[in-house]
Amino acid sequence: MLSRLLCLLCLFAFSSAAFGQVTLDLYENGFSSPVSISNAGDARLFIVERAGKIKIIDENGNGLAIPFLDIDNLVISTGGQSEQGLLGLAFHPDYANNGYYFVHYTNNSGDSQISRFTVDANNPNFSNPSSEKEIMTVDQPFGNHNGGDLAFGPDGYLYIGFGDGGAGGDPGNRSQNLGIPLGKLLRVDVDVDGPYEIPADNPFVGNPNALDMIWAYGIRNPWRFNFDRMTGDLWMADVGQGNREEIDRQPAASTGGENYGWKCYEGNATFDTAGCPDVSELTAPVFDYDHAGFTHCSVTGGYVYRGCMNPDLTGSYFFADYCSGRMWSLTPDGSGGYTDNVVGNFSNFQISAFGEGSDGEIYVANMGNGSIYRLAGGNPFTAGAVTAMDNMLTAQAGFANYQWYLNGQIINGSTSVTHTATESGSYTVEVTNDSGCTATSAAVEVMIVNTFEVEHLNSLVVNPNPFSTKVNITVAFNDKGNYEIAIYDLAGKKYLSQKVEGSLSNQNFEFDLSDASDGVYLMKISNGKGEMSRKLVKVK
Repeated sequence: MLSRLLCLLCLFAFSSAAFGQVTLDLYENGFSSPVSISNAGDARLFIVERAGKIKIIDENGNGLAIPFLDIDNLVISTGGQSEQGLLGLAFHPDYANNGYYFVHYTNNSGDSQISRFTVDANNPNFSNPSSEKEIMTVDQPFGNHNGGDLAFGPDGYLYIGFGDGGAGGDPGNRSQNLGIPLGKLLRVDVDVDGPYEIPADNPFVGNPNALDMIWAYGIRNPWRFNFDRMTGDLWMADVGQGNREEIDRQPAASTGGENYGWKCYEGNATFDTAGCPDVSELTAPVFDYDHAGFTHCSVTGGYVYRGCMNPDLTGSYFFADYCSGRMWSLTPDGSGGYTDNVVGNFSNFQISAFGEGSDGEIYVANMGNGSIYRLAGGNPFTAGAVTAMDNMLTAQAGFANYQWYLNGQIINGSTSVTHTATESGSYTVEVTNDSGCTATSAAVEVMIVNTFEVEHLNSLVVNPNPFSTKVNITVAFNDKGNYEIAIYDLAGKKYLSQKVEGSLSNQNFEFDLSDASDGVYLMKISNGKGEMSRKLVKVK
C-alpha cells in the first residue's frame, strides 16, 4: 500500500486540524511510522510501529517510553515507503484472562508471519518476545501487497488479511486462485492446542480445489479491515491498482465465500476480465473513488463510530486516502445503501491507520509526523431537558433506557420516560442510547408538602436548580388569591419579584439572574398571610 505513492508531501506537526464536519485533535506524538492502533479492552491504546515495536499510550494519554513488545530483530529491516514490517495487532477476546495477543509481520525471510505473544504476568505494560508462538507463515513472492491486518470477529475466530502477493496487476492471478492464501481473507480458530484449526462452517470446507481456511477472496491489498462493534458487520478497504480505491462491507449474517472481484475489477471498473466469473457472482464495493488527477493514491480503512463523545457521528464509517489526506464517511441511507460525504481534507497528513478505543472513540495515525489524533465532530451527547406538569416529570423521548433519581439516589423501578414525583426534592434522569452512552439531565426541583403548599399550591416546579443564568418557576394555585413570587439574597434584600394571580392552570415565570453573583438565594411565594421559601443555587 505505502509504496504506491505518486508524491511525497511536506509534513508538519499540528495540534488540531479541521475541515468540514470533523476535526483531528492531537492525542499523543513521538512514534515512528505508526501503522496500526488497537485496544486491549481498557483505556490504553497500543500503537504498532512498522520497524517492529508496539508502544502504549496509557489511560492518561501519555506515551510510555518502554515498548510493550520489541521484535525488531524478528522483523525484516524496512525503510522509506516499504510495505513490509510489523503491520497488524489483535488482542484475544479473553485477553483480560489469558493475556494472548496476535501480530502480523514480515519476517527476515520476507514472508508473512502470524504469531501469538503473551503479556508478562507481573507487568501489564510489557511482554517478552520469547513468549512467541508461531501460528502460520505465508510465502510472499514480492515485497509489496502483504496486507498485514488481523482481527477477531464476533464469533471469536481470528480473521487474517493477505494481499495478492505484490508486483502490479496480480501477474500470478493469485487473488482468484482458491488454492493459495494470497489475495484472501482467512478465518481460523486459535483456541486450540496446535497453531490453529479450521472452523467447520468455513465456506470452502470440503472443497478439494480450495483452501478450507479461506473466508473471502478476490482482494488486492486489504489495508485495514474491522468489525462494527454493534452490528458485527465487517468493513474492509482494498487498495486499488492505479485508478480506483474501494470499500467493501460484509454483513454480519454472511456465511462467507464472497468474491470481491480483483483482478477482474478494480473498484467498480473493469480491469482484466479474462477467465473471470460472471459479474453477478462478484460482490461489488459499497463505495469506490478514483485518483482524481493523482491527488488520491491509496485507501486507508477505518471504523464505524460507536463512541459517546461525538454522537452526531454514530453509525457512520470513516476512512481516508493516504496521499491526499481526504477523509470520507459512509452513512446508512435508510434504503440499504450508503451516503458518502467528504468530512475532512487533511492535506498535510499521511493517514496510515485508524484505530478504536475500548470506549468506541476513533483514533487516526499520521505516519508522516508520527502522531496519533482523536476524531471529533458534532455535538456532545446530552439527556435533554426534563419537563414538568404538576408532579409529572417527562424526559426527552427516543433513548434506549431511562433511570430516575431523587436527590442523587436511584428510584427503584422508575425506568420509563416519565416519573410521578411523590415527595419534594431534586430529580434527575439518566438516559442511555443505543450505543451504550449515558448522560444525566439537569436537576428539576419539585416541592410538595408544607402547610402553605397543601393549602394554597396545586403544584410547583423549579427548573433548573442549580442554574447558571435563568431559573424557571412553574406554579399552579388552589385558589384565585393574589400572590407574589420573589427572589432574595441571603441578606434579605429582594432581588426580583413577580405579582401573580392564583390559577389552577400552570403559570410559568422566568427569572433572569445572569448579572447576579454566584451563590445561594431564596425563592419565596407569599399571599400576605403566609409564605413558603425554597433555596436556589446559582453556579457558573
